[in-house]
Amino acid sequence: RDTAGLLAFYTTYELRTLAAKLQAESGADAAARTQPDIPEPEELTSALAVMDAAGATVAIDDSAEGIALAFDGRLCFAPAGAEDYDAIRRTVLELPAQKILHDGKSLMTLCGREQIQLSHICFDTYLAAYLLNPSASRYTVPLLAAEYLGADLPDTPAARAWALTKLMPVLREKLREEGTENLYDTIELPLARVLSEMELVGMRIDAEKLAAFGEALTGRIETAEAAVYDMAGTEFNIGSPKQLGEVLFEQLGLPAGKKTKTGYSTGAEVLERLRKYHPIIDHILDYRMYTKLKSTYADGLLKVCDPADGRIHSTFNQTVTQTGRISSTEPNLQNIPVRGEQGREIRRLFIPAEGCVLLDADYSQIELRVLAHIAQDENMIDAFLSGEDIHTVTASQVFGVPPAEVTPELRRRAKAVNFGIVYGISDFSLAGDIGVTRKEAAAYIEGYFAHYPGIRRYLTETVARAKEDGYVTTIFGRRRYLPEIKSSNYNIRSFGERVAMNTPIQGAAADIIKIAMIRVSDALREGGFRARLILQVHDELIVEAPLEEKDAVAALLQREMEGAADLRAPLIAEVHAGMSWLDAK
Repeated sequence: RDTAGLLAFYTTYELRTLAAKLQAESGADAAARTQPDIPEPEELTSALAVMDAAGATVAIDDSAEGIALAFDGRLCFAPAGAEDYDAIRRTVLELPAQKILHDGKSLMTLCGREQIQLSHICFDTYLAAYLLNPSASRYTVPLLAAEYLGADLPDTPAARAWALTKLMPVLREKLREEGTENLYDTIELPLARVLSEMELVGMRIDAEKLAAFGEALTGRIETAEAAVYDMAGTEFNIGSPKQLGEVLFEQLGLPAGKKTKTGYSTGAEVLERLRKYHPIIDHILDYRMYTKLKSTYADGLLKVCDPADGRIHSTFNQTVTQTGRISSTEPNLQNIPVRGEQGREIRRLFIPAEGCVLLDADYSQIELRVLAHIAQDENMIDAFLSGEDIHTVTASQVFGVPPAEVTPELRRRAKAVNFGIVYGISDFSLAGDIGVTRKEAAAYIEGYFAHYPGIRRYLTETVARAKEDGYVTTIFGRRRYLPEIKSSNYNIRSFGERVAMNTPIQGAAADIIKIAMIRVSDALREGGFRARLILQVHDELIVEAPLEEKDAVAALLQREMEGAADLRAPLIAEVHAGMSWLDAK
C-alpha cells in the first residue's frame, strides 16, 4: 500500500486517529523491528551526574515517572520517589553539558516555572523529526525509534534517553541529506527558546473588565433569545440544528434547502441567505455570536487567566502545521476576533503591565512580497518598489483604469485576485467571493496573468516540479511532501496542486516571521532592554515595553523585522503603540 499517500490523505482531512494508527504501524515493519540492546540503568545520584556527565554530551528524559540520563554508553535513572529526587533532578537538568532532548521547548518552559536553569541544548529530536516529516500527527520517541532505528523501544524514561543518543546522529544526517540542516540550526532550534520565554511571560488581561464583559454578553444572549422565542411563538433549544430547522422551515415556512437524514441545514451560509425572509434570522445570528463570544472568549479566557500574575500563558506549537507556521493553544491567542465591535472589545481587554506599553508590528503584505521575489516578476517587484498600494496598482493594470480612478470596489476585487491567485483560486470561486459572473472572474484572472506573467510561470513550473519531485521547498529549505499531487482522484490531486502553489509562499512567510522573532529577542537581550516579546499572530509581533523604552524598542522592532530576509520586494514592517492590543493594532 502507498503508506505515505495514505498518511497524507488522513492528515489532510484531519482523520487523526487513523493517521496515528497508520504511523504507529508504519514506523517500521513490526515483524522486522529488533529488540534494542539497552544497558541496565544505574542508580542516578547527584554526585554521579556532576562528576561523570559534566563534560559529555548527554541525553535527558524528564517525565512524571522519573529522570533518565544517557551518556558515553552509560544509562542512569532516578525514579520520581527516590530520596533527594528534586535535588538530583535539578542537578541533572542544570548540568553544564551539551544536551539532547525531545521537545526541549516544553521542558524549558517547565524549568522556567520551577526556577531551574536549563541550557546548552544541542539537539532536539522532536524538531528534527518534524522537519523531516511535517505531515505526521505524532513524534513520540518510540515512533521515531521504530522509523529511524528499526527498534521496538520500551516506552520508559531510561529507554527513551538511550534512544535519543542513537537518534541524534541519524536525524542529523537525514537533515543534512534533505538540505534542511541550516533551517533546523538557525531557525527551529533557537526559536524554541524564544517561544518558551513567551509562554513564561504571557500577556496581561483585565480580568475584572473581562468578567463584566461576560455578564453583559449574558444579558445580550437573553435579549436575543427572548426575541427569537417571541417571533417563533414557542421556546426551543436555539443551539439545536434539528429544533431550529423545524421552527424555521416547518413552523415559519421559510424556504428550506435540501433536508438530510439528520434534518435541515442551519449553517451560517443558510441563515445569511434567509435574512431577507424573516427578522428572526438576525436575532438567531446575534444569539450565536454572543454565545460563542461568551463561552470561547469571556468565560474561556477568564478560566485560563493565571491569578498569580493576571496574565494568560498560551502554548506555542512548532510542530503542528505543515507550512511551518506557529500555532497557539490553551488558549488560542491567534484566533482572537479582529472584526466586529464585540470582537474588538476583547482585544481592548489585553493590556500591558503597569508602566508599560504594547508595541504591535505587522508585516505589510508579506506573502505577496515573497511571491514577487520567488516568481521574479518584474512588474510586481516594481509595484512594491514604487511604494504604491499593491492592490490599487493591480486594479489599475487588470481593469485598465488610472490609479486615481480605482474605486474601493475595484480595489477589493483586485485584492481578492491578488490573494486568491496564490491559493490556486478558480474562476468559479473568485466569482462567488467578489459577486461577479464566472466569465468576468475568468477575465480578471487572465488580465492578472497578462500583467504579471512571472506569476503564471512560477505557478506552472512549481506544480510541474512538485509532480516530479514529490515535494516543494521554501527559499529557506523547508520541505513539504505532496503525495496528493500524484493521486488518481481529481479532487485530491487538485488539492495537492493548490498546496504546491501556496506552500513555498506561506512557508517562506512563516520562516521569515520566525527569523524576525529570534532577531528581536536577541536584540532586546543584547541591548539590555527590559522589553519582552510576548505574542506572535501570523505576520504580527507584539512586544511589551516600559514606557521609557518605547521609542528605542519600536525602532529595534522595525529594524529587526525588516532585516529578517533580503527580498527583491523589500519587507516593510509597521509599528504602532497603545495601552491595549486593540489600540496598538
